[in-house]
Amino acid sequence: MPKTTIFRLSSQPRFELTAPDLLKIGLEKLESSVDEITWMGEAEFRSIVESTVILTPPAQEAELHQDRQATLESATRQVSSVADSVTSLKFSSIGDTITDYIVPKWVKMMPDFITKLQNELSMAPGSLAEEIWNEAHNPEINPEIVWDASVRVSRELCTEEKDFLRKRKVRTTAALARYLDIPESDIHPEDVPVIAMCGSGGGLRALVAGTSSFLSAQEAGLFDCVTYTAGVSGSCWLQTIYYSSIGQQNHHHMIRHLKNRLGVHLALPPAALALLGSAPTNKFLLSGLVEKLKGVPDADFGIVDLYGVLLAARLLVPKGDLNVDDYDLKISNQRKYTDLGAHPLPIYTAVRHEIPLKEQVESSPAEAARKAKREAWFQWFEFSPYEFWCEELEAGIPTWAIGRTFNHGRNVWHENGLALPEIRVPLMMGIWGSAFCATLSHYYKEIRPLVKGLAGFGGIDQLIVEREDDLVKLHPIDPATIPNFALGMEDQLPLSCPQSIHSATHLQLMDAGMSNNLPIYPLLRPGRDVDVLIAFDASADVKADNWLKVADSYARQRGIKGWPIGAGWPSQEPTKDEVVLELDAAQAATPKEAADKLVQSTERSRDVDERTASKLGIRNQQAPQGNRDTSKDLSFCTVWVGTTEERRSEEEPPPSKRIEEDWQFTGCDGIALIYFPFVPNPKVEGVDPAKSEFMSTWNMVYTPEQIDKVVALARANFEEGKDQTKRTVKAVYERKKTKREEREKEEKAMRRRMKLRMGTAGRKGTGDHGDHFS
Repeated sequence: MPKTTIFRLSSQPRFELTAPDLLKIGLEKLESSVDEITWMGEAEFRSIVESTVILTPPAQEAELHQDRQATLESATRQVSSVADSVTSLKFSSIGDTITDYIVPKWVKMMPDFITKLQNELSMAPGSLAEEIWNEAHNPEINPEIVWDASVRVSRELCTEEKDFLRKRKVRTTAALARYLDIPESDIHPEDVPVIAMCGSGGGLRALVAGTSSFLSAQEAGLFDCVTYTAGVSGSCWLQTIYYSSIGQQNHHHMIRHLKNRLGVHLALPPAALALLGSAPTNKFLLSGLVEKLKGVPDADFGIVDLYGVLLAARLLVPKGDLNVDDYDLKISNQRKYTDLGAHPLPIYTAVRHEIPLKEQVESSPAEAARKAKREAWFQWFEFSPYEFWCEELEAGIPTWAIGRTFNHGRNVWHENGLALPEIRVPLMMGIWGSAFCATLSHYYKEIRPLVKGLAGFGGIDQLIVEREDDLVKLHPIDPATIPNFALGMEDQLPLSCPQSIHSATHLQLMDAGMSNNLPIYPLLRPGRDVDVLIAFDASADVKADNWLKVADSYARQRGIKGWPIGAGWPSQEPTKDEVVLELDAAQAATPKEAADKLVQSTERSRDVDERTASKLGIRNQQAPQGNRDTSKDLSFCTVWVGTTEERRSEEEPPPSKRIEEDWQFTGCDGIALIYFPFVPNPKVEGVDPAKSEFMSTWNMVYTPEQIDKVVALARANFEEGKDQTKRTVKAVYERKKTKREEREKEEKAMRRRMKLRMGTAGRKGTGDHGDHFS
């Protein structure tokens, strides 16, 4: 049998094989039959690629086919067992109610769906799967399969993102001039604030409300001033559509698209079968599954992978089902819209649940397991068009290399000398929105208000609360997996990395809302230097979850200066001072004495708080009673600003301010946080995110009329805070301008003093001698 010569490009073009990139390409040998490195031009290279046939022995092909079929059958069994495994939990006393919430109806339909998929994914000659697999080896279609990738270990931003920031600054400078109505010639680039805009998780509610909020910001001229956008769950879907041929980088187009596509259940298998059985949508939707099934033999295949395909069938296929664009299937292709700084850089998020059982050294396995559960945490991973990166690992890989196998910091080539194509967007959409992979604790918090009225609820509720430590670690549905780029890198990563990350062949990733439903953490990454963070929060219960306060512990742990500690919804619990006041009143002999004691204690507390407020520079504002903001609710738009001041003690964080007037920015040099919660607005009657059933996180069907209601509420809420937002952006711009001018003035004075010391001040020529006559 004649040997096949296979070449791999040693260069790394960005998008496609163009003449400038291929005039001289270094080719290196992949087989022993190739004795030397060959140099050739583009035309010769293309002719070789077109004529090269990568052959697989028939016996090996048959074996691979059997393996793939076995994988599909295993997936069917795995999906079928999910409902059984959840039902086996001791919730029988309240029937199937909780189980029905934990295992959505569409999951129960998956086994039949997979069975039908087996026909499409058969590797028989001439089948769709064979066509997809052959194209996966074609560098004309997937140029990244010949690019060599390595793990970049660094806390700094990647080179591509730094280049983006320089180019985006030019765009945001012009946009800021329009937004604030200032001549562009008067704006110094250093004074332009870095603005980030993020959307929360919350399924279709977050997708539709976030799109409307971003549209409102776009119409106000604010969105063009934004450098970064970031998302969790449904807001990741938002960004995916925006940077696609469907969204066309226009939020108006996106809303029309959502009205056309969300009337059918988002994850209903029967609705997707028609798309999976006909061209061109079948190849568009199934390419990622085929490449994972055949290219990563040891990868788990489960519900999240199928869920991603179903999501893409609704969200990435336009009305009419025909005009799909393969360019939309890769995150790295989105750099087309960011390389020149034309649009904000999107950041997608997912988390890994680390339960460090193997690292415990306790005397008994039971004690080790208990300790591991107490010490579990979530690791955040971020995806941009440039890099897939983890803060805790301080390492990442090029986005185009996601999905291939790594070992000791380098990618592992397949036997044919090629790598897998970049993991497809449908599979990533499943990961980003896999809220159903939540722990049982998360599930119960979501459904608790809905099952309060059930018989026996009190006893069950108490039982679940007592088992919170166990439920917070149990995932009834397994997360999706992708190859672990940190495998075998013990000697290169920080010592704080868990041992499991060095040995796990795959990363189990899930919806980042498990940790924080707002993607705040990636925006606080050093180097991004965000000055203004605008958060649109469409979470299920914005008050109870209070995701802004969750970020406080992150900022403290990471030593991040400038985050407004204490931002978020005011606590609904009485403070220590209020409890003392109530106890004093309770010890009074008469109602009059109780009232007098309350007045006296309140006056003493107010005196202390007024002195504290004076030290912080807070003027013309009534000091709060005790240590608590007496208002229980935030407005449609609330602004806080932090400080870079060092903490004076562990118990006393740097003070932050809730901004009501512009003058309150005085003395605050930290991040300005602008918060838009998705709450009812009297201007939009009959719409309440907490009470309208169609806005449940688990609802996956929205009619055009319901979309109009969500859009109207989000737009009305933005309108309430539009002016305050503009004033905040202007205040931050003025603050940066003043700081720069003061620095330049000081530098000028230093240069003057230096010249005086050197005797060169005032010299204009050779006749000047530095004396008082010169």
